[in-house]
Amino acid sequence: MIAALTLDLDDTLWPVLPTLLRAEAVLQDWLRTHAPATAAAFDVPTLQRLRGEVARRHPELAHDLTALRLITLREALASVGDDPALAEPAFDVFFAERQQVQWYADVRPALERLAARFPLLALSNGNAELAATGLSAYFTGAVSARGCGVAKPAPRIFAVACAQLQCTVGQVMHVGDDWRLDVVGARQAGLHTAWIRRPEAALHHGPASPADDVAPPGRHLHLDDLLALADALGA
Repeated sequence: MIAALTLDLDDTLWPVLPTLLRAEAVLQDWLRTHAPATAAAFDVPTLQRLRGEVARRHPELAHDLTALRLITLREALASVGDDPALAEPAFDVFFAERQQVQWYADVRPALERLAARFPLLALSNGNAELAATGLSAYFTGAVSARGCGVAKPAPRIFAVACAQLQCTVGQVMHVGDDWRLDVVGARQAGLHTAWIRRPEAALHHGPASPADDVAPPGRHLHLDDLLALADALGA
């Protein structure tokens, strides 16, 4: 019996790449004013490469995108003689813009129908703040990789979400766009799953390769399909 749903956020409810690109551009504008040497040495691609290096050096922070970005900014600032303390206000500028998401057209009507039927919990590896996105009214709460200490597809983050919903894993359906993180991860943790495959996200993530030995559903769904799917699963 499906008693609740967990929903991924980035690329499931809104396209994340345009959001991040805007946030990176706002950050660069801020750096040009407050840390011009850093802005001159680190354009967006260069800063992204440094963040990749930081992530490789700090695998223990793979679940904490905020920490990785702060370390990246501190290192970039310090490397050219700018004040590393500027990393915090620089990140704040980035983070505020990162919350300015633009929902997919089907999101609000689908969430209205789903929230009238089920408790909904956001479950994300990203650092979007639900209240700032304008969708918090449809959710009972949120579980993030940063707050949990592990990221999807680790079983523990799904277990934490189910516990917050006061449900067993078999009573929860997880909805997301990423085959490995959302579908495979959730099913291995014991949840039901629904795969929302957005064309825009496919361009960002690359082609999906569903494994034949992973239990269905593996077909592409729309948010509008979720009520019918939950009914089919015995809701």
